[in-house]
Amino acid sequence: MNGHALVVGEALVDIVQRDGKEPVEHVGGSPLNVAVGLGRLGRAVQFTTRVADDPRGTRIIEHLAGSGVRLTPGSAAAERTATAQATIDDRGAAHYDFDIAWDPVEPPPTVDAVLLHTGSIATVLEPGCDLVAELVAQQSSTSTVSFDPNIRPALISDPARGRARIERLVALADVVKASDEDLAWFAPDRDPLDTARDWLSRGPAIVAVTRGAQGAVAVCAAGVVEIPAVQVEVADTVGAGDAFTAGLLDGLWTRGLLGADRRDALGAITVDDLRDVLGTAAWTSALTVARAGADLPTRAERDAAQEGVS
Repeated sequence: MNGHALVVGEALVDIVQRDGKEPVEHVGGSPLNVAVGLGRLGRAVQFTTRVADDPRGTRIIEHLAGSGVRLTPGSAAAERTATAQATIDDRGAAHYDFDIAWDPVEPPPTVDAVLLHTGSIATVLEPGCDLVAELVAQQSSTSTVSFDPNIRPALISDPARGRARIERLVALADVVKASDEDLAWFAPDRDPLDTARDWLSRGPAIVAVTRGAQGAVAVCAAGVVEIPAVQVEVADTVGAGDAFTAGLLDGLWTRGLLGADRRDALGAITVDDLRDVLGTAAWTSALTVARAGADLPTRAERDAAQEGVS
């Protein structure tokens, strides 16, 4: 399939603290990780973000370029590059404290993007979240829309408004990936699978829910699919959900299901095809958590790992 992916969202540097050791810095940000993941899987990717002309910003730009991701104009003109202080607990899970401003420049119109992906901080943090929502609405006429709320409660000052923004993007999206923690924040008194089913009824073709070591579940018009997690030794979980998203979108891309003209076909995805796509996503995530930081795999690495257990 021709065309490219347009990814919109934050890029930052994770300053990771573990076991009382000296902090280690990794390039991160949920949308950035998805862009890098798709780029490493051989997809053409353009990325709209905000970084500064400073050492951390330069590192981010070089990281993107090394994965074949191109920045859209205006993405490198922020006053400072965002950071996230990440503390790793004894289970390998990361807890974040952010320093970020989000005021992106709207990318030039594009008609050959088969995919628009966004999510996380970029979709709830003012003032840029409003531009992102408008861009999603415009781009949906030509692109499959993918959304990962990847909720950061510390950055949502008004939970009711945050939930309303998430609901709007769910209704505009074709593919939604969320974690069980996201859904527990969004609807704390509701089973996450029930929330996923409710979101599916609002417009998406697929709503996938990651559940950490318990694997993932997804709903589509054809039914419900559950898969186990791929068993690996976990270094940390930084970027795990983003890697899953990249693998999910890559699997749909491989099956020719991306692009607004393929919306009906995406909506008619079979349970068997969805299970295969989720399996691809799970492998992409597993290879990421086996390495420190959000170090997503290349297609060759993923293929080799999958062939090694077949």
